[in-house]
Amino acid sequence: MKITYDPAKREATLISRKLDMARAGEFFDGPTITVEDDRKDYGEKRYISIGFLDKRMVFIAWTPR
Repeated sequence: MKITYDPAKREATLISRKLDMARAGEFFDGPTITVEDDRKDYGEKRYISIGFLDKRMVFIAWTPR
């Protein structure tokens, strides 16, 4: 799976949450639970996955492209 992200958002997340979006592939290598995020119309399918990265529970919102 190819993973892309906004570099500015990656930097902000590194600072505020100490999580690196560049490591999302590692997150998806482990067990995850994924559900469709249908809280509102995002204009495209959006999903939320819950799993672990470095023994921390992590929630990732993503869209297949």
